[in-house]
Amino acid sequence: MAENQYNGQSSGKKPKKIWVFAIQILLIVFILAALSTSFYIVDGRENSVVTRFGKYKGVYGPGLHFKLPFGIEKNYNVPTKTIQEAQFGFKFVKRGNTTESVPVKEESTMLTGDLNLVEVEWTMQYQIVDPKAYLFAVEDTEKTIRDVSRSVINSLVGDRPILAVIGSERKTIQDEAPVMMNETYNLLGMGISVKAVNLQNVVAPEGVQDAFEDVNKADQDMQRLINEGKDAYNGEIPRIKGEAEKIIEVAKGYAQERINRANGDVARFNAVYQEYVKNPKVTRDRLYLEAMEEVLKETGETIIIDSKLDNFLPVKNLGTGN
Repeated sequence: MAENQYNGQSSGKKPKKIWVFAIQILLIVFILAALSTSFYIVDGRENSVVTRFGKYKGVYGPGLHFKLPFGIEKNYNVPTKTIQEAQFGFKFVKRGNTTESVPVKEESTMLTGDLNLVEVEWTMQYQIVDPKAYLFAVEDTEKTIRDVSRSVINSLVGDRPILAVIGSERKTIQDEAPVMMNETYNLLGMGISVKAVNLQNVVAPEGVQDAFEDVNKADQDMQRLINEGKDAYNGEIPRIKGEAEKIIEVAKGYAQERINRANGDVARFNAVYQEYVKNPKVTRDRLYLEAMEEVLKETGETIIIDSKLDNFLPVKNLGTGN
């Protein structure tokens, strides 16, 4: 009887200890679960968007942050400080130890303005500038980004003939594409900014690719020759202009010299005329003597002139001889 009573007490205490231990285990698990879902880390390249019961709460920067546990509040880390890149018209496939680029025909094949087919592969670089808009503006953000980019490139290619797309207008497409894409993304309020669009590969269909490459090469040669001609023109014109300005300056100097000389001759003539008016005979005799001196100074002979200035007689110098 005593033995049965003892066994009964033992069996009653054992279930209580099990329940206490189980509650302690559950409490520890609850605390650990609460702690593990209450903190999150945002690195320096990100911003975190937090929601409470699915409703937007706020945007938080880098660091360790607290949130309500068990999914009451959720965080979505968005890489806002890095440039994202999206690829169109091709994808990378790993084959063995190498990675190859494989065309995606449904994206790369386009119709040009002159109704020719062309294969276009491009990349788009963009940055997330508004993490809230990026997450919640549209239902499928990635799909919308790709659809808008494809629409813009199709539009730009469709406005041009195939030779322009392959050759001369390629850079123009790359410059205009980011502007048009940003206009659409801003209209949708997606919170992204396109930084650059690069056409990786633009080729004609396989059957006529060689012919188009020849045409493209000829177009490039034409552009090269035009640029060389412009360089030669820009190098020659300044030199010719310099020479022309030099000639003009020399001509101006010569003209000024002639003017100054003429003014001097006029001044001398006026001075002689004034003396002539005062005493015509003396002036006339002086002018005659000066003229004779100028004419005969090279002869090396002695000249005898009569007193009336009517005649002159050259006399040899007999004192010296050769």
